[in-house]
Amino acid sequence: VCGTDASGCRLAFDLGKSDIKTVAVKDNEVLYSKETEWDVTNPDPDYHFKAVVDALLLAKAALPKVDAIGGSATGTVSGDNGATWCDIFPNVPPDVYKAKVVDIFRRIAHEVAGDVPLKVINDGEVTALAAVTKLNGLGCVMGISMGSSEGGGYANADGNLLGWINELCYIRLDLNPEAPTDPWTKGSHTGMSHMYLGQRGATKLAAKAGVKVPENNVYPHPDMCTITHDVHAQCLKLIQKAMSKPEEEPEVRKLYITVGVYLGYALAQYSEFYKIDHVMILGRVSKGAGGDLMLETAQKVLQEEFPQFAHIKFHTADDHFKAVGQCIAAAALPTL
Repeated sequence: VCGTDASGCRLAFDLGKSDIKTVAVKDNEVLYSKETEWDVTNPDPDYHFKAVVDALLLAKAALPKVDAIGGSATGTVSGDNGATWCDIFPNVPPDVYKAKVVDIFRRIAHEVAGDVPLKVINDGEVTALAAVTKLNGLGCVMGISMGSSEGGGYANADGNLLGWINELCYIRLDLNPEAPTDPWTKGSHTGMSHMYLGQRGATKLAAKAGVKVPENNVYPHPDMCTITHDVHAQCLKLIQKAMSKPEEEPEVRKLYITVGVYLGYALAQYSEFYKIDHVMILGRVSKGAGGDLMLETAQKVLQEEFPQFAHIKFHTADDHFKAVGQCIAAAALPTL
């Protein structure tokens, strides 16, 4: 059971693979929100510590005091807010990780606000809780954030987390033997979900959809096949810009239809393990008219290919909530 009421004065952070999202919330009202780009590939944990602290201090300035801090991060977070295994620090050597990263969330909170209540959980889990809040307490909700990667979480009929490690981004989605590999598994796995339902699912199709991108944005250029996310974030902006141009939209829309097919089949596969009545889609890939088309296509896939799951209702939010909704939900996690 996680907190859902962001009463009092709270800070929250959401650590993604492209940016740090921060919010300041007072009595459930957002007073400040910001997205700050960072380099997750930096091997120095002090760089990461300072980047998050600096972002939170800017948010802190919007509040008269800080009563609690909530957070979300990719990977596995322990019950006492330890960064057990978080892939936002991929290049930190194991011995340094153990010494300086496992307790990094606790140290960040103490640096910013002293000994206030702190609760950090997996980013996909926060997506599920954000969905429950947005849907006024409805349960059996799958929350998927389509950002730098795929964040996924699930809340049961009571709106609570199951205590599982979901990490949907590492589920094998594409069984085609020619499916792409990814830079994390170094060729040992193919068809991982995050290559379809995060921004890489869109960017690897950009050139095929006629989007005018630099040569190094044409998949599988070596620059597109590293653990660095900034090249994909810039490529996604070009896709979204092209989608807004009437002369390019007829081709670019095919990209979003394709990603919608990915999503429809993924939900059918996830339904083997989760009872899903509602799905909330957040994250930058879902922004704009392309995101709407993607959801329409996914629903069509379920209706035509998997009628036993056609009851699943799709939900989304305005673009601001898509960007920072997880962070707002994270603010409510600690109980006062």
